[in-house]
Amino acid sequence: MLQEYLKLNKNILIAFAASIIISAIIAQILSDQVDYLNTTYTTIADYAIYFSVFSGLFYLNNRKKYRLKSGKTDTVKLKHDLKKLVTSLGIAEIVYTIVRWVLQYYFLVINYDPYLASIASQGISTIIYMIVVNLSVKITRLYKDGN
Repeated sequence: MLQEYLKLNKNILIAFAASIIISAIIAQILSDQVDYLNTTYTTIADYAIYFSVFSGLFYLNNRKKYRLKSGKTDTVKLKHDLKKLVTSLGIAEIVYTIVRWVLQYYFLVINYDPYLASIASQGISTIIYMIVVNLSVKITRLYKDGN
């Protein structure tokens, strides 16, 4: 069970690392945009990179977990776990999006460099996200009952 939590957290942190780098670059490229547009476009890029990397890593780590001896996919178990995962990540994503957007906008308004506003807002939001997602995973019992 602990190993599953560690794999999930590792995947999340690697995905955030990739999105932090790309988001900072995009924020700087869009530095001539008004603050709310810079923040919005950067957040969209953040999501695109994060979910692409996270999905790929999650698949690689779990592709054998849902295989039956016959070679077919255990769709019942997969659907069950995906519902719990989407619920856990969904709650955390709502919190993350609100905190990240507000913080980046605020940092831009007080004249942080765009790349620094992006990095700072995403760093703070990631910490909050990790707390919420891990609490949600415990509440939904994603890694209980043989999952």
